[in-house]
Amino acid sequence: MSRLDSFIRRLTAQRDLIDHIAAEVQSLDGPVMELGLGNGRTFDHLRERLPGRRIVAFDRALGAHASSMPGLDDLVLGEIRETAARFAGIGAALVHADIGTGYADKDAVTLTWLPTLSADLAAPGGLVASGLPLEHPALLSLPLPPSVPLDRYFLYRRA
Repeated sequence: MSRLDSFIRRLTAQRDLIDHIAAEVQSLDGPVMELGLGNGRTFDHLRERLPGRRIVAFDRALGAHASSMPGLDDLVLGEIRETAARFAGIGAALVHADIGTGYADKDAVTLTWLPTLSADLAAPGGLVASGLPLEHPALLSLPLPPSVPLDRYFLYRRA
C-alpha cells in the first residue's frame, strides 16, 4: 500500500470513528482532549461534530491552519507527555490521540506513557480513541464501526 493510500485510510478511519462515537460523547460530561493538534483537521471535525463542547488541544508546536485552532485558553504547547499530564483527573468525555509516527521505535517510546496518560485524562465511562494500540488495565477495548479496518484505529472505554 502506498503511503498516500495509507494516509487516506488513516484519515477515513479517524473520521468514521469520530462520527460513530459523536452521539455517545455528546451524552457524556467532560471536555474532549485532542492529543496531537497537527494542522487542525481532526480538531475541526471534532468541533463540528461536538458543537459547544470544550476541546483542549495539545501539540509540541503550533502548526495548525488558522481556521482550525482552538482558542488560546484551550491550546497547550510543549511536550504532550508533560503538558497533558497536568490535566490528569480532568474527567474527559473523549481522549483522542493521533500521535503515532509510523516508526516502530519512536512509537514504542510513545506507548510507554500514552496508555497511562489517556486513562488518567478520561472520565470513568469516557471514551479513548487512538491511532496506536493502548494496553492499560483501565482501558477496555470496544468494537469499531465496520468501515474502520482492524488495527488501523482503536477505541476504548475507561473503566
